[in-house]
Amino acid sequence: MSVLRGRAPVSRRLPDFPWDTLLDAKERAAAHPGGIVDLSVGTPVDPVDPLIRDALSAASDFPGYPTTIGTPEVRRAAIDALQRRFGIDGLDLSMILPVIGTKEAIAGLPSTLGLGVGDQVVIPEVAYPTYEVGALLAGADVLRADSLTQIGPAAPAMIYLNSPSNPTGKVLPVEHLRKVVSWARERGTVVVSDECYLGLAWDDEPVSILDPRVADGDNTGLLAVHSLSKTSNLASYRAGFLAGDPALIGELLAVRKHAGMIVPFPIQAAMAAALGDDGHASIQRERYRRRREILRDAVIGAGFRIDESAAGLYLWVTRDEPCRETVAWLSDRGILAAPGDFYGPRGVRHVRMALTATDERIAQAASRLAS
Repeated sequence: MSVLRGRAPVSRRLPDFPWDTLLDAKERAAAHPGGIVDLSVGTPVDPVDPLIRDALSAASDFPGYPTTIGTPEVRRAAIDALQRRFGIDGLDLSMILPVIGTKEAIAGLPSTLGLGVGDQVVIPEVAYPTYEVGALLAGADVLRADSLTQIGPAAPAMIYLNSPSNPTGKVLPVEHLRKVVSWARERGTVVVSDECYLGLAWDDEPVSILDPRVADGDNTGLLAVHSLSKTSNLASYRAGFLAGDPALIGELLAVRKHAGMIVPFPIQAAMAAALGDDGHASIQRERYRRRREILRDAVIGAGFRIDESAAGLYLWVTRDEPCRETVAWLSDRGILAAPGDFYGPRGVRHVRMALTATDERIAQAASRLAS
């Protein structure tokens, strides 16, 4: 007997989980004599800095419940890091909310802010899949659009920006961000800016939605999403935070308190240590820069074209053929990439190649592409 008797399962609202469609290609790549070079997922492989691990350990003997709002220390560390690293001024403790990884936060944002049937959520044409998933979980409608003219006269409840983009690495200029903010405020639209790759700039310099050049010091209706997964190698810690409009932060906090969505206390201590130290983040960025140069040259040498990819953790590459054919070509050489159709219909002729592999594996990929 079904426990969902008389009700349609929530999973029916959602697309197939994209990574499940990559299993055959992964097996094919793994059969290569030199082993697989997995450039598909983008999961960090480098060590967690001892400074962070020490902070985690030192806070591990805390027996009580942590607070949903987070310790003053972790929120202050987030404010200071945003100011030092990205020039964001004017934040206070009421404008920061730690979250249990940013994927969870993004998937829950529409529901937590009360969106539902009849509401519209705008996402980029080529986009991180969880933007769509969060809207569908709330029962909202999804519109893929990269320009305001595509939206027309509608007044969406929420619009997602992502700069640098996952998967394309595209950087949105200040002028575009300003235009979106002004447009959204006229319509009462919440702007959610996914800035998880903001610290990984290569050819262009990305800016935050909270940058004074964009928001003029007014964060009303704006939420920035930040993660420590990539810049501090803390994917396994599930460590991220939201910053922006204190009214939106307060509403999210009120709901999350009831739901028990709390970042564990030792993780908060580790986050504070990571946010307080720029040295380890600079070291990690340099690792990615070296790997990017090696992989970029090899990809171009193998006849691919790299589009966008001005910042972030990925190369957005194409051979001007269906992306699944490119995935198969690469898997025959023991290299696994993510097909662009994971990210929307506009991605069907590209693949995404991550920089998150060891130096040895990146060198292996370059060698295989050269041969």
